[in-house]
Amino acid sequence: MTRTWFGTDGVRGSANTELTPELVLALGRAVARTITATAFLIGRDTRRSGPMLQSALSAGLASEGADVVDVGILPTPALAWLSTKRDLPAVVISASHNPFQDNGIKLFGAGGTKLSPAVELAIEEELHRVLDPSLKGPRPLEGHGVGTVRSEPDLGDGYVEYLLGTLDGRRLDGLRIVVDSANGSASALAAGLFEGAGADVVAIGCDPDGTNINAGCGSTATELLSSAVVEHGAQLGLALDGDADRLLAVDETGSLVDGDALLALFARDLADRGQLAGNTVVVTVMTNLGFRRAMDGRGIHVKETDVGDRHVLAAIDQEGFSLGGEQSGHIIFRRLATTGDGLLTGLVLADLLARTGSSLVELLEGLIQPVPQTLVNVKGVDTSLFAHVDAIGMAIGQEQAAMGDTGRVLVRPSGTEPVVRVMVECTEPGVAEATAARLHALIGHELLVAAATREAEALAAADALALELDPGV
Repeated sequence: MTRTWFGTDGVRGSANTELTPELVLALGRAVARTITATAFLIGRDTRRSGPMLQSALSAGLASEGADVVDVGILPTPALAWLSTKRDLPAVVISASHNPFQDNGIKLFGAGGTKLSPAVELAIEEELHRVLDPSLKGPRPLEGHGVGTVRSEPDLGDGYVEYLLGTLDGRRLDGLRIVVDSANGSASALAAGLFEGAGADVVAIGCDPDGTNINAGCGSTATELLSSAVVEHGAQLGLALDGDADRLLAVDETGSLVDGDALLALFARDLADRGQLAGNTVVVTVMTNLGFRRAMDGRGIHVKETDVGDRHVLAAIDQEGFSLGGEQSGHIIFRRLATTGDGLLTGLVLADLLARTGSSLVELLEGLIQPVPQTLVNVKGVDTSLFAHVDAIGMAIGQEQAAMGDTGRVLVRPSGTEPVVRVMVECTEPGVAEATAARLHALIGHELLVAAATREAEALAAADALALELDPGV
């Protein structure tokens, strides 16, 4: 069976075991052969494996004749902005919110938008050809045909200037903000951005050492941020993830505000000012039912897509909308950006507080009533078997039928981690937790049985082949 490398957001894996330098070098060659460009921008987050994989990718691109511009450590949305500004494809070495031992390759086409599934498929097909020693590729380039690799540091300054320009001269004076950069790619930029807008900033999670990215900080662990907001008497806390393309917030009481609540807040604000194109907000299937009810109550239309900000952006562009996002904190302000941008989202949120003179608690009061939701991950299983186990589909259908209109069930293999995600919502107390627990146990069991069956069948087939080739065995 031909392997599929691309997931929901690029290619990811454990650095140096799954995502090896050899694979990344081959991927670079495949990308250069597939995407016609004279040069590629490459940036990374703060992971220890970043320079190793960036070197391998640069070598692969240059070996196929493409020049490489190494921009160093920069947020993913900064690379997307640079891609737009220079009209060049860009690559980010990052595994986003994953732990430091993982890494990934994210790709943007010239103009700052993520690649279409068709282009990813073409890259995968070329990657298979590069990795197959029995297939001959193009004749190796030599001399002046080989690409160059050059460094252009400090490009983050232009990105920060761009973000500040989106405020149209407004200021954040008098606002105290705690910013948690997750020890990731925004560590050197985040505090300066909000200070440049006039805010009083307390910076945490901005001391990366190569191994502490997303470790007990950032959008995947907001407890430290909540404590800091209360301790420093801040009006707002902002939690970025490792590559700064998503953001969660904390209000002045230290309570977490997720992507659904933020998106509802922005949708209402834009609608009130006549700036919500099509009076529509784009969300994914993971968005809480309470969000949909809140928007319906305000006459705002909701369009739903598959999980992934790439799908959100595609829906926005297809119909000319202006706002969309995910529960995880990927929020796209299409007039201002081509992808989810945590720093931009934080700036828009802080500006909303400053413009209205209201606290985040006041702004959110009565806006959205989330339906109780339980999220669990089934780990340690082969997710490629998920769609082939009938018992799982039957169980999901039975659980959904039992809840009826009081809730919903969504189960899917993750596109960014080796887990199956189970999400259950229900208005009835305790039902979501119990349903999720049952599905978690059943899916784990069925996938382990399926894996064992497949292994046994493979061994039996091998024995049969050996006997056919040598009946005396």
